[in-house]
Amino acid sequence: MNYLNKKTIEDIDVAGKKVLVRCDFNVPLADGVITDDKRIRESIRTIQYLVDHGAAVILCSHLGRPKDEESKKACTLAPVAKRLGELMGREVQFTTDIIGDEAHAKAAALKSGEILVIENVRFFKEETKNDPEFAKALASLADIYVNDAFGTAHRAHASTAGVADYLPAVCGYLIQKEITIMGGALADPKRPFVAILGGAKVSDKIGVITNLIDKVDTLIIGGAMAYTFSLAKGGAVGDSKVEEDKVDLAKEILDKAAAKGIKFLLPLDTVAADAFDPNANIKLFEAGTIEDGWQGLDIGPKTQELFADAVKNAGTVVWNGPMGVSEWDRFAAGTIAVAKAIAESNAISIIGGGDSAAAIEKLGFADKMTHISTGGGASLEFLEGLELPGIACLNDKD
Repeated sequence: MNYLNKKTIEDIDVAGKKVLVRCDFNVPLADGVITDDKRIRESIRTIQYLVDHGAAVILCSHLGRPKDEESKKACTLAPVAKRLGELMGREVQFTTDIIGDEAHAKAAALKSGEILVIENVRFFKEETKNDPEFAKALASLADIYVNDAFGTAHRAHASTAGVADYLPAVCGYLIQKEITIMGGALADPKRPFVAILGGAKVSDKIGVITNLIDKVDTLIIGGAMAYTFSLAKGGAVGDSKVEEDKVDLAKEILDKAAAKGIKFLLPLDTVAADAFDPNANIKLFEAGTIEDGWQGLDIGPKTQELFADAVKNAGTVVWNGPMGVSEWDRFAAGTIAVAKAIAESNAISIIGGGDSAAAIEKLGFADKMTHISTGGGASLEFLEGLELPGIACLNDKD
């Protein structure tokens, strides 16, 4: 999908207007304390622009998956409002209401340059059902809608898509950045274009592989899904994680890549363990020769070299999914090697959200990457070429 023509906050006059902004404040909390405020910090540029241009700003978000009164207490946005105020050095109001009288009264009283956070929209089950009445009630708080929550853009919820039926709708800086960099890379990549896909399941990445195979020059497969491809080539995979029902599909993908003349790189060697355990015994196998009783948990040194070499002279690199069980130090070498190779290349580097983004952050390579996506599921669906309801609903430029 091409979203490069969507209106942004800079394309609309916000002075003197009430602006409802959908943020992604789904931050990790421990006993009511925010343990990582990255998502809050990333929203500030959009909020600051609106404040500086005379808007009264009403912020909404989900947090967690509240199901009952007890879980709601752990999912309140009150700590988020407090932290945002600290980060911006200004008062940020908060209401425990969402679409009731108090929320409407506070929104109505909000002056230009002031900020109000309303409570977790998922406290209403109508939010995830994209209930039109709930969306209409939410929209009635404001004059303009801004979506800046890329991480939820693949969901058609009331606060991510439904409200756009009732208000002029544009994107904030975070979504604009995702559209520009990821969309630009897919539409007109600097070549050679290399895609690196890892993770556990071929089934999770079928759509991405199918979409990218028509665009890339080199496709690299790592992680557990590589063993399904190894099986498709007639290799022995021991006790490695495979999807038996996807072997024929893997064969089709290999044939399609060969027909298109695309470099399709699979592991040459595998670091295997005799149990799925961080302290298991380790043995190195050539690809396709893993013995029974052993399961592949990372790519081996030859593969690290092969993959790094493919990245070295790339023009654009897209990476989604770790090369092994990277949360365990003994099986993280492959993921580290790929991250290092991307960091040292001169390529436009785009890291899909989720585990890849977490690995990059943990390894300290974040500042070496062109773009780290803020949405795991959303970035996958974007790479797959699927419609993202939270962006599709936004107004196009004239």
